[in-house]
Amino acid sequence: MFPCSVTAPYKDCQAIMKVLLLKDAKEDDCGQDPYIRELGLYGLEATLIPVLSFEFLSLPSFSEKLSHPEDYGGLIFTSPRAVEAAQLCLEKNNKTEVWERSLKEKWNAKSVYVVGNATASLVSKIGLDTEGETCGNAEKLAEYICSRESSALPLLFPCGNLKREILPKALKDKGIAMESVTVYQTIPHPGIQGNLNSYYSQQGVPASITFFSPSGLTYSLKHIQELSGDNIDQIKAAAALSSVVNTSGGSSSNSLNGWETEAPRTGQRRLSVNLLLAAGQELGLGLRWFLPTPFSRVPCPPRSLRTL
Repeated sequence: MFPCSVTAPYKDCQAIMKVLLLKDAKEDDCGQDPYIRELGLYGLEATLIPVLSFEFLSLPSFSEKLSHPEDYGGLIFTSPRAVEAAQLCLEKNNKTEVWERSLKEKWNAKSVYVVGNATASLVSKIGLDTEGETCGNAEKLAEYICSRESSALPLLFPCGNLKREILPKALKDKGIAMESVTVYQTIPHPGIQGNLNSYYSQQGVPASITFFSPSGLTYSLKHIQELSGDNIDQIKAAAALSSVVNTSGGSSSNSLNGWETEAPRTGQRRLSVNLLLAAGQELGLGLRWFLPTPFSRVPCPPRSLRTL
């Protein structure tokens, strides 16, 4: 079954608009996904369907590296999945005791750099002290690291198979050694087709579909086209960022009181949006960046899902 949807009364809505969000559900302090809550406040029936899944890789190798902090100048975590890989290494290899007894303290004697508060929160749960979480993106984190790092030892960087080269290149240009280890890969969610089939059979063709990543777009588009058939022109395709609404229930630096049609101002968001829009262009889509509420204030709707 696909995740449940929710609506809330909104006096200006003439009819309920069904919105399909291709992302995992993330609960906030109220126990509800913030996208579902915010869109529901405007009478929009939003449904979440996950389209991405992850496989962990090279955990024995990563575990071995974590066991030898003396070989590294510090750690870099830029995604929650990388932290989860570290947690799995501690659990699967019975390293929890030695981690608590000595390894954690040795790593904390070095710098542990992170991007974002969500990643920092997970890193703190395994007992490591973080820095750099307020940098906001890889480019700024690279500047932060370069301004502080003087160790001749490499920084250990667990990452995914789709990592961008911004951080590695920036550090390399400054002569700072870094050792990358791919600890997870992004794959299609095994339930994409079944969940989309269930949605279309129960809800019909949605008015709008929102894509949150280039990979999610690639993995789901074919199924959406097949299920929509001749009604594909009725669907408005949109590109969004999962960071637009945060899981603490507050809004990001861009207001949630209305749609935004400008590109995001921060470097990380602009880069993320450009990657998603580029992926859409390659697949023949005209995608539009937006904030998620309300639909009634979009001056110019995104183009349909019809391919070129």
